[in-house]
Amino acid sequence: MSEQIIKLLLTGTLETLQMAVISTVVAMILGIPLGVILVVTSKGHILENLAVNKALGVVINATRSVPFIILMVAIIPFTRMIAGTSIGTTAACVPLTIAAIPFLARLVETSIKDINFGVVEAAQAMGASPLQIIRKVLLPEALPTIIDNITVLIVNLIGYSAMAGAIGGGGLGDIAIRYGYQRFQGDVMLATIIILIVLVQLIQMAGDGLSKRMNKK
Repeated sequence: MSEQIIKLLLTGTLETLQMAVISTVVAMILGIPLGVILVVTSKGHILENLAVNKALGVVINATRSVPFIILMVAIIPFTRMIAGTSIGTTAACVPLTIAAIPFLARLVETSIKDINFGVVEAAQAMGASPLQIIRKVLLPEALPTIIDNITVLIVNLIGYSAMAGAIGGGGLGDIAIRYGYQRFQGDVMLATIIILIVLVQLIQMAGDGLSKRMNKK
């Protein structure tokens, strides 16, 4: 394998991580609050509002139902409007983020729903406001599971970012398609697969470790 290919693989790895990190950060900023809203506006919860709950649920389900490869193509005009281009790493972050937000929202919703409602009732009995319950009860109680959810999200985004290479999204997926597939360079294809496996293993180990540490507190 030439020095040029090694540099290309290094650049591709950094681009893949860049896409995953940017998309994860935006998904956390928007997806976690959406997940909380889905729970607290559900029937019998602290801010019950079935109209908001059902409307939000429909939007989230609609976004999640579109396969990522179709989503990337379908929102190309929107991607151009946001990123100024429809190809490259920056452009790929737009569909990645749109796919990540509803995915994380549903995961967070499930995590918070698993909390014993008796804890919420105890906080209400002590005069806690809905915002205080969210900040001091629901999120802290669900934190270890939310960290697990974010780990799952990052792993999925790495897979999605590789898929983005199919339409010029950059990263390891782009290298695998251009060199490994189109130019029949099997060593490049193998190298991209190995790098992706290593990245996923490291991220999963880091996420599991952080989740266990939060669980002990």
